[in-house]
Amino acid sequence: MEQKIESIRNVAIIAHVDHGKTTLVDQLLRQSGTFRTNQVVQERVMDSGDIERERGITILSKNTAVQYGDMKINIIDTPGHADFGGEVERVLKMVDGVVLVVDAFEGPMPQTKFVLRKALELNHPVVVCVNKVDRPEARPDEVVDEVLELFMELDANDDQLDSPFVFASARGGYASKEADAREGDMKPLFEAIIQHIPAPKGDPDAPLQALISTIDYSEYVGRIGIGKIENGTIHVNDEVVVLNMHNADTRKKLRITKLYVFNGLQRVEVREAGVGNIVALSGIENIMIGDTICSPEKPEALPFVKISEPTLSMNFLVNDSPFAGREGKFVTSRHLRDRLYKELNTDVSLRVEDTESMDCIKVSGRGELHLSILIETLRREGYEFQVSKPEVLFREIDGKKCEPMEAVTIDVPEEFVGSVIEKLGGRKGELRNMYPSKGGYTRLEFSIPARGLIGYRGEFMTDTKGNGILNSVFNDYEPYKGDIPTRSQGSLVAFESGEAITYGLYNAQERGDLFIGAGVKVYEGMVVGRNARADDMDINVCKKKQLTNIRSSSSDESLRLTPPIQMSLEQCMEFISEDELLEVTPQSLRMRKKILDNNLRRKHRIHGGN
Repeated sequence: MEQKIESIRNVAIIAHVDHGKTTLVDQLLRQSGTFRTNQVVQERVMDSGDIERERGITILSKNTAVQYGDMKINIIDTPGHADFGGEVERVLKMVDGVVLVVDAFEGPMPQTKFVLRKALELNHPVVVCVNKVDRPEARPDEVVDEVLELFMELDANDDQLDSPFVFASARGGYASKEADAREGDMKPLFEAIIQHIPAPKGDPDAPLQALISTIDYSEYVGRIGIGKIENGTIHVNDEVVVLNMHNADTRKKLRITKLYVFNGLQRVEVREAGVGNIVALSGIENIMIGDTICSPEKPEALPFVKISEPTLSMNFLVNDSPFAGREGKFVTSRHLRDRLYKELNTDVSLRVEDTESMDCIKVSGRGELHLSILIETLRREGYEFQVSKPEVLFREIDGKKCEPMEAVTIDVPEEFVGSVIEKLGGRKGELRNMYPSKGGYTRLEFSIPARGLIGYRGEFMTDTKGNGILNSVFNDYEPYKGDIPTRSQGSLVAFESGEAITYGLYNAQERGDLFIGAGVKVYEGMVVGRNARADDMDINVCKKKQLTNIRSSSSDESLRLTPPIQMSLEQCMEFISEDELLEVTPQSLRMRKKILDNNLRRKHRIHGGN
């Protein structure tokens, strides 16, 4: 018979990026006594990956658990970027409610809407935590109204509209029912979770059913499946049946070798676990997200959430540039293919497909950030490869060619509004709303094709002198909006291979902005700068000054070079055009033409090639 397991609460922390989810989890861990008094704990302890710590963002959802009195609270910290929405969607299946964190100054943002919609679709109760109330410009009362408006816009039911509001400062370590509180502890948030998030339900005596929602990997025990026990009890050495989500006929009989539950940041090995618990299982080869672990007597699969489809694709190619194999450890197509297919084990929103060429693999993801994090991860692991310009994935709906549209929210000072509207208008963006925002800013809301945003973020930062904030989230597929003009500046392309010389660079910098400095090795066809004009230009950066025995009055003056522009991975992805590739190695990022030979490239252009 189904019953409530009152000693457990399973909750996910959801929010827009940078609204303080991970810092809030830090405080919940600290104040529940998870860490020893003298234990040294780094900030944002849940962001365990190097890239997560460097960028200050959460990429993978993480599990932890705290003990509050007699209650065990399993907490899942989720990503805030739309590109990692697949992570959020699937972990919501593991929990019985959510804590929605909203910044007391910024209020609900596009990603707040995205994650909240997913939670409401699953009928999860919500505890709203208005964070950063100690910010000087905080406006908690207005933010509460904005959150309630968002609930109504998303058709929340009456219970969800009655969600409790807690005001907190994760950095200050306190929460309160009152917006003007400036001290205390996290007790009010713990209490709100216990009172408003329901206990998990299930039948302890029924046959076992556990849904795998996350996969982890360990060098020692292989793949580890993490999921919630919906019914029954699981014991070490139990014989179980694994049902595959995609193919119900795929059944594997296995034995559970190790079973863990979460306690703080540790996985604790146990002999058995019951209904409502979030557990980690090892010893199950090739376990996939969405699989159901069942007892052999009554194997029945549990429904799994449908993950949103990718919207952007790139080709990953074997590096064939003149500098290939100099810096990377893994350089062959076999290395690259195996690694990309291995990524599918843990990333549900990624798609990897072979192409006609053995040296080219098509990878599709949820956005530029999603793909750039994958590229950055691979290069840090020692892989060397090339990628093409990101392309949008079109769909045919009712016989019409449709493309993914993004809902874009921009906050800019009033003086830059005109240039932003003009630029996005040229990229087929439609202005849906415009109103004064906080702090002298104006908020602009656009609907724009996803391909219209490729290459825009860098321009946006320049146009707004670094004062603008741009957020985007996938909205829907709409009929194709027509051609969008590509970048307005061409490339400066190296004319010959060699080493960049100050004299050659000095003459080249009059043509545009350079990406390299003196002493950098270049090859023919490598992109070394950005032309001031729209077309490409071949330049000789290896050119040396002709030596004569006649002294010029100015020859002793040193040639002054403008410092080169250091392009980040995302900026390189945005800059390259259709006839260019980005060469990625553990040490370098180089942009190059697909056809390196100048003469061949010219012929190709004359004969109508792209």
